Amino acid sequence: MTIRLIVVDDDPLVRAGLSLMLGGAPDIEIVGEAADGADVPALVDRLAPDVVLMDIRMPGVDGLTATERLRALPGAPDVVVLTTFHADEQVLRALRAGAAGFVLKDTPPAEIVDAVRKVAAGDPVLSPAVTRQLMTHVAGGATPAPAARETDRRRATSAARLETLADRERDVALAVGRGGSNAEIARSLYMSVPTVKAHVSRILAKLDLNNRVQIALLVHDAGLLDDEGGA
Repeated sequence: MTIRLIVVDDDPLVRAGLSLMLGGAPDIEIVGEAADGADVPALVDRLAPDVVLMDIRMPGVDGLTATERLRALPGAPDVVVLTTFHADEQVLRALRAGAAGFVLKDTPPAEIVDAVRKVAAGDPVLSPAVTRQLMTHVAGGATPAPAARETDRRRATSAARLETLADRERDVALAVGRGGSNAEIARSLYMSVPTVKAHVSRILAKLDLNNRVQIALLVHDAGLLDDEGGA
């Protein structure tokens, strides 16, 4: 299957480089490019891509806003955020908005191609373990009172959402939050891999989430991993 891809970056040289690199893969077709996040919804509607590779910082409509708008649409393609920062609060916001992961601009070409393939296959390109590392880094240092209140509010809201899950669904959600693959979760919870996949699908549907990264973020926000010493 050919993966239809749109590249969004305000730098024409970056777009050209990415298009040349990704378009050289036999299973990836660059169907469109954009220099501004404002152009993305119309482009997606017209070209029906499978994946959008989105720069997070653009002078017009940035990648965060564009991702939020795009993922709110029915049948939206998966989004991979393109950034120069390992630990950026905007990256986390993009993941919460439904991005399937992120890649750094200095990532080796073969890994960017692999990231697009993984996302097209339904696998996020950011492990829950890395997600927790990002969140810990962003939250490091003194926390202003308004931010602390927001953290408390998010924790209570996230915990309440997870309480709506059945017991085994909650077990699977916690295992996803710890960074387990379907096979690892199946072994630890004495389930078959298809059963784990079914639970993950039900969790996504019940909690109105887009991917496993968002499950991991929700578990982290609820503070459930803190009780395990950050495991």
